[in-house]
Amino acid sequence: MKWKLIGILILFTLSGSILINSCKKISESEAPTPLAFVYQENFPAPVYNFEGNPLTQEGFELGRKLFYDGQLSIDGNYPCVSCHHQIAVFGTYDQDRSHGYNDQHTLRNASPLFNLAWKKEFHADGEFTSLESEFIQPITAHNEMAETIDHVLKKLRRDTSYNHYFQKAFGSHTVTLPRIQKALSQFVLLLVSGNTKFDKYKKGQAAFTDYEQRGYEIYQAKCATCHPEPMFTDYSYRNIGLPKLSYIPEDNGRMMVTGKREDSLKFRVPSLRNVSLTYPYMHDGRFHSLKACLEHYRDGIQQNPNLDPLLANGIQLNDSQIIDVVAFLRTLTDSTLVTDTKFVHQH
Repeated sequence: MKWKLIGILILFTLSGSILINSCKKISESEAPTPLAFVYQENFPAPVYNFEGNPLTQEGFELGRKLFYDGQLSIDGNYPCVSCHHQIAVFGTYDQDRSHGYNDQHTLRNASPLFNLAWKKEFHADGEFTSLESEFIQPITAHNEMAETIDHVLKKLRRDTSYNHYFQKAFGSHTVTLPRIQKALSQFVLLLVSGNTKFDKYKKGQAAFTDYEQRGYEIYQAKCATCHPEPMFTDYSYRNIGLPKLSYIPEDNGRMMVTGKREDSLKFRVPSLRNVSLTYPYMHDGRFHSLKACLEHYRDGIQQNPNLDPLLANGIQLNDSQIIDVVAFLRTLTDSTLVTDTKFVHQH
């Protein structure tokens, strides 16, 4: 009897060990797959805190699904992608300003969503100091997606297709706002742009044409202070002397965040990367060509108390120089980002 009892205990112990190891293997096999954050070696270190939101394949896939899902908007017609098109490096290309629910327009042209890991502040006026907090604004803005967070959560919790995605990314199918924010962040953070002719030129893998070389030299002399390499922005806020437009409600830029009069009409310096794909230009999409932008700096600047001192006398460019600068700016186009199928909606 004693040996029989011992045998039962041994079998129980072994079966328990097998069960534990089996569970451990299942648990390990279901752990999210880490993703590396890859960028050009000449880029500075990113400022985003990846320790607080480690990149995983499953988190990225959930973020992609959310990015294309109309359920984040009140009527299903305005997912994130409605203002951030891949063909425009995830910016708005078809209208001067973003449009949303009930055909309303916002004050501004939607910024392209690439190289966000190097930004400390978001929106043209720097209203948001984290990528995660920024996502709430377009969802709840009356003239964008016009939803409430509570209703979005209810819709996604009813949608059983999300169970698998949340389970894989976060270990349970529970839908929460922080998980939505983290997943969306993972998707857009991987929109890294650094595969351009310019980048190849800097590595000695491509040669500039005469037009591009002259344009590069003009850029270095006249544009690089505000648009320094390799990110082609210093992330500052500047007043560039844009006249107010009568058909757009008043937008005072950075002053709307800080409340400081000296910040009136200051907007973030945008990156020149992919600039040939991000038209229309300026914060309100008023210009539809790079030539028009450069002509503004030459002879369209409106004097005002907060005008950036660097632009007090404009930027002297003749017509030939404008042609050369445009040729150089086109070397900053990353065509791989607009065609990469991993960022395409997966049905």
